Amino acid sequence: MLIALTGDQEFFRETTERFLAELVPADTVRALRDDPAGFDPVYWRRGAELGWTSLLVDEAHGGGTISGAGLVDLSLVAYEFGRHAAPGPLVPTNVVAAALSTHGAHPDVLAGLLSGDAVATWCGPVVGPDGWRPTVEARREGAGFVLHGEARVVESAGQAAHLLVTCADGDGATQLLVPADAAGVAVAPMETIDLSRRFGLVTFDGASFGADAVVGTAGASAAAVDRQLAISVVLLNAESVGAMQAGFDMTVEWAFDRYSFGRPLASYQALKHRFADMLMWLEAAHGISDAACIAVQDETPEAAELLSAAKAYVGEYGAELLQDCVQMHGGIGITFEHDLHLFLRRLTVDRSLAGTPADHRQRIAAIADATSAEDAA
Repeated sequence: MLIALTGDQEFFRETTERFLAELVPADTVRALRDDPAGFDPVYWRRGAELGWTSLLVDEAHGGGTISGAGLVDLSLVAYEFGRHAAPGPLVPTNVVAAALSTHGAHPDVLAGLLSGDAVATWCGPVVGPDGWRPTVEARREGAGFVLHGEARVVESAGQAAHLLVTCADGDGATQLLVPADAAGVAVAPMETIDLSRRFGLVTFDGASFGADAVVGTAGASAAAVDRQLAISVVLLNAESVGAMQAGFDMTVEWAFDRYSFGRPLASYQALKHRFADMLMWLEAAHGISDAACIAVQDETPEAAELLSAAKAYVGEYGAELLQDCVQMHGGIGITFEHDLHLFLRRLTVDRSLAGTPADHRQRIAAIADATSAEDAA
């Protein structure tokens, strides 16, 4: 991270780093490949005790921040998650917790998320170059709603007790918090290359819920969804930068330790040039990710553009950097026993969530066009 941290923030980051190094070292992450949940519930509860699920929750609802800027504080956790390829539903749980806190909804569910005793996830919209689109339809029936459709690539869908569902509701959007085991709701596991994260396909086939399931205002949740997507992208970017940092550090150490023709690999000019490129990409990724995080935290006018710029840049050059790291390690870099692939897997999944780099480049172009049109007018 390039953000200048306060003493409390640095202590919080270091505590998270030590906790992850102790509880989920690389060997443990590799072993989670065959774990149905992808994480240990006791580990998650202990993480919640450290504050992983409370930073976007108002103090009145049991949450609190380290610095007064909850999203910046949470990005420190996401960064360490990336550096350790750590398991756990960090992004979806915090998105749901923030939504419930903002609207003062379902305090019993929120209490379970804060303690780590329960997991909730977000059945969010599909994100593309033209923005987002719900894939679940809410049909009004009396005072309640009947849901039809499916939400794809839902993190920890099989482990979640509750689902925050973003629905198309006429010309607007409605969000409902529903039990994952409700009638008419089915969860099917999906395959992923990330060893410790699980995703699912959630199908709604006539699932019926009352008005008390609504989070926010029915038909007027577009702004809330925008905020949830912004939070998700900030955390995915921070995680990806952490993975880039871990891969780069590992490769630099390897290049000094590995000798070829009596010289360390790091001494060869051609490799020095590649390392210079990689370091430039890494430092730029830190900078744009941090700038977007602060802009979203402060809700500045340029937040949307910075956020898409960060998602596009980190996704594009993060993959390039980690692929170079694999190449520099030679044959050992493509073995399952080596740690490097854990970070490449994490970044590869993160870059595809909440819009691809190509999607976000097109969104930047649309924002630029809109700005030019306003200036011309």
